[in-house]
Amino acid sequence: MEATIALRLPRDAASVPLIRRMLDAALASLGVVSTIRDDIELMLTEACSNVIRHADPADEYTVSAAVQRDLCTIRVVDTGHGFDPAAMTAPSPSSESGRGLQIMRALADDVRFDNRHEHGAVVCLEKKLSYEPGAPLSVF
Repeated sequence: MEATIALRLPRDAASVPLIRRMLDAALASLGVVSTIRDDIELMLTEACSNVIRHADPADEYTVSAAVQRDLCTIRVVDTGHGFDPAAMTAPSPSSESGRGLQIMRALADDVRFDNRHEHGAVVCLEKKLSYEPGAPLSVF
């Protein structure tokens, strides 16, 4: 079984809690354990927040999430200028921002960045899923 949601969202801070709540509700209804859902929520928040802060001149972005039994794959796609994740430097300990890529890398089981020069960027986050006993997907 595969379950997929995809949304085209305005590049606006209000879109982040919307997609975060939608995905969390979908994962909860499938019976994904709360600690995994918390990790996914934070990874998604960081990826979407980066688009909102850095993806000029895009007016919108796309988020898709697919669940295939024990794996959730999230793709956040913008149409900005792209970026080079290897060129990003670690923030100083006193910095109040700049930790989004580190957080995504720490929480995801796999993170991929596809820089489409002058056509935006794709962030792909994968997280292995665990289910509560008796959850709908725990029997497949």
